[in-house]
Amino acid sequence: MNPNFEELDFQTTHMGELVLQRRRMLSLDGREVYEVKLGDHYLMSSLFHDAEVALAELGLGGLDGARWDVVVGGLGLGYTAAAALKFKQLKRLVIVEALAPVIEWHRRGLVPNGKMLTRDGRCVYNHGDFFAMVRSGGFDPQVDGVCFDAVLLDIDHTPDCWLHRTHGDFYSQGGLHRLKAFLKPHGIFALWSNEPPETVFLDRLSTVFESAEGHRVQFDNPLLQTLSANGIYVARRG
Repeated sequence: MNPNFEELDFQTTHMGELVLQRRRMLSLDGREVYEVKLGDHYLMSSLFHDAEVALAELGLGGLDGARWDVVVGGLGLGYTAAAALKFKQLKRLVIVEALAPVIEWHRRGLVPNGKMLTRDGRCVYNHGDFFAMVRSGGFDPQVDGVCFDAVLLDIDHTPDCWLHRTHGDFYSQGGLHRLKAFLKPHGIFALWSNEPPETVFLDRLSTVFESAEGHRVQFDNPLLQTLSANGIYVARRG
C-alpha cells in the first residue's frame, strides 16, 4: 500500500466512473492534494482552485443590494460555493450537482470544504442536472420559478468542450436566453472556463446580456513551475 496515495471513493455513475482520491505530493513538501476524476476526464484538483474562487468573487462582487439568492452549478470540491458564502449579503445558496456522490463527499466531510458548506444554513444541495433545469423549470427544490441575483457555473471544461453532448445547447443564444430568464434585473451570470476568455463566446454573451466581459485568472502551477491561466466570463442582465 502506498502511504502517499488513497482512493477515498469510487462510484459508477450515469456519466462514467467517478473517483475521489487524495495524495501527498512529495515534490511539494508532502502537501495534501484532493483530486476528482470522471471517466477519462480529470475534473479538479485542490492544488488549483484560484479561478474557482475568482468565479464567486467576480460574479458576486458586481452585485448591488442585499439578501442575495444565488445558484452555483457544479459543486466539485466546493471552492466556488465556499467563496460565495463569505459574502454577508448572501441569503440563500442553491448548489446544483448532477452526481449524488459528490454531494455525499461534502456531507461526510471527505473533502476540504465539506463540513463548512454542510453546516452553513444558507447552503442547499440540489441533486439534479443543471442544464435540464434551465430547459424545464428552476433550480430551487423548495420554490418554483424563483429568480436569482446570480448564477455561477463551473461544470464543463469550456463553452465548446462539454462533459456531455446534452450540455451543448446551453451555450447557444437560445440556451443563454433561457438562463437569463432566471435572473433578476441587474442579475449576473458568471462562467468558469479551463481556457482564457474567447472573443466568439463573449460576442455571443453580448447578444443576450446587456454587458459581458472576460477575465484571465493566472495562478502558480508548481507541477510545471510556471504560470497557468483559466478564464471567467461575467455577463449582466439589464
